[in-house]
Amino acid sequence: MASATSFYDFKPLDKLGKEVPLADYKGKVVLIVNTASKCGFTPQYAGLESLYKSIGEKHPDQFAVLGFPCNQFGAQEPGTDEEIQDFCQLNYGVSFPIMHKIDVNGDDSAPLYQWLKEEKPGLMGLKRVKWNFEKFLVGRDGKVKGRWASTTKPETLEKIILEELTQEQAPAPEG
Repeated sequence: MASATSFYDFKPLDKLGKEVPLADYKGKVVLIVNTASKCGFTPQYAGLESLYKSIGEKHPDQFAVLGFPCNQFGAQEPGTDEEIQDFCQLNYGVSFPIMHKIDVNGDDSAPLYQWLKEEKPGLMGLKRVKWNFEKFLVGRDGKVKGRWASTTKPETLEKIILEELTQEQAPAPEG
């Protein structure tokens, strides 16, 4: 989907292979994370779930976390979509959506990730995702507000997310 100009143009697949229109998230703040079940950063699932629940209590239906499993880094996500779901729920009680497994780099990179990397390059302008659990924050306006490395713990993003949630959404242009 090279013609996509907005976060809301994408329709990634869910764990069952069904399209999820990101237009459904209009007006919400969304944290997007590429995940893996056999990584040193895998315990971040607990922090992501905690963030999802605590912010969700303060701002019901205004914040979402979307996990995108990826097996491109050290083959640390070898499972099927069903195995990944089971792992996340059994080990971390994950209740936020874990999407269909994707590639985040290279020729087969998911269109959403191509767009995210273009909108918010990493350090020194690098456009590739460096490892599992890299995080992108999309504001209520559908623009990428931040990008953080794998080493950034989800809990440390709470203040930034809450600030983004208090931003007024720009009114739709008339006409």
